[in-house]
Amino acid sequence: MRVDLFDFELPPERIALRPVVPRDAARLLVVRPGTARELTDAHVRDLPELLAPGDALVVNDTRVVPARLDGIRRRSSSQGAGVQVEAMLHKRIGPDSWLALARPGKRLAPGDTIEFAPPQGAQRLVAVLEDKGEGGEVTLRFALSGPALDAAIAAIGHIPLPPYIAAKRADDAQDRADYQTIFASHEGSVAAPTAGLHFTPELISRLEARGVETHRVTLHVGAGTFLPVKGDDTSGHRMHAEWGEVSAQTANALNAVKARGGRVVTVGTTATRLIESAASEDGTLATWRGETDIFITPGYRFRFIDGMLTNFHLPRSTLVMLVAAFIGHEAQKRAYAHAVATGYRFYSYGDACLLLPQARP
Repeated sequence: MRVDLFDFELPPERIALRPVVPRDAARLLVVRPGTARELTDAHVRDLPELLAPGDALVVNDTRVVPARLDGIRRRSSSQGAGVQVEAMLHKRIGPDSWLALARPGKRLAPGDTIEFAPPQGAQRLVAVLEDKGEGGEVTLRFALSGPALDAAIAAIGHIPLPPYIAAKRADDAQDRADYQTIFASHEGSVAAPTAGLHFTPELISRLEARGVETHRVTLHVGAGTFLPVKGDDTSGHRMHAEWGEVSAQTANALNAVKARGGRVVTVGTTATRLIESAASEDGTLATWRGETDIFITPGYRFRFIDGMLTNFHLPRSTLVMLVAAFIGHEAQKRAYAHAVATGYRFYSYGDACLLLPQARP
C-alpha cells in the first residue's frame, strides 16, 4: 500500500509532553466501527464498564532501560577534545555488547573508543566500536560486563524519550517514573509500551472486581518500532526484529478465555504484535519465545485478538498502519480526525483509544 495513505495533519500542540495525573484520567476514544455509536468519548478510568466479565487484558511487562548514552569519541592519533557522540542502545547481543544507533555516524569508525559519562561526576563507561552497519547502527563492546554493565548504564544513561518529546525538552528524574508502566518487570526495552502507561493499581483492582483478567507477556521494544516508514510503499519496509515471550501459563489462560466466549484485548501494539506472532492459523495461542518482525498492514487476517487499547500514533508509522488493519482504514481515519478535532493528546504521553471491532477485518 502507498505510505502516504496513512499521513495526516497534527497540530504541534496536540503532542503531549507530560502524562496526565493520575494516569487513568487520560481521555479514551472508544471506537466500534460500523455501529450507530462508532465513536464515543470516555476516560481510561471507565475501562471496567467498557469491558465485560470474562474478558481479558494482555499487557507487556517489559521494562525500559535508560538506553541513551552521551559520550566522547577518542582516537589515539587525535586525543584533543574528541567528538561528541550520542548512542541509543537498542539490542543486547552479549554480556558486554550492544547494538546501538549512533550519531554522528559518519564520524565513527571501527576501532574508535567512546567514553560515556554523565555531565557531572567521575563515573566513566568505556566502549570500543567493533563494527559499523548501515543507517548509523554500530556494535559496542563495553569494558564492563553483565550486572556491572547494567548498573553503569542505569547510573549514567538517559531515559530514551521519543524524538518528538526530546526535541522540546530534556529528560528529567520524573521521566524515570513516568516512562515505566506499573507492570514493568523485565529490562530490555528502549521505548515504553505506552498504552500500559495509563494503568494504576486502583484501575487494576476495579478491573478484577469486574471480572476482567490481566495476563502478561514480554516484548522488548526496539528503537525502530516508532519510526515512520521512509519508502513510498509498505512493501519495501522491513521491521526491526524484537525479542518476546508468551509463557505457557499465559497461552493456556488466554485460550481458556476464548473458549468460554470472552474477549482478548491487547494493551498496546507491542502486545498485539507478539500475540499475533504466537497465534496459530486455527485461532489458538501457543507458547512462544524468540524474535518477531511481523509487519501488520490492512489486509492482514487477525488470528486471535478481539480488541486493542492503544495510544494515538505518528503519521506514516507502522503503528497507525496496524490500527488501520484492525478496525479498517476508513474507520481509523475517522477516529483520528475526531481525536484531532476534539483535542485528544497524541503519542507516548498522550491519550488512548479502545478499538472494539464487531468482527475482525
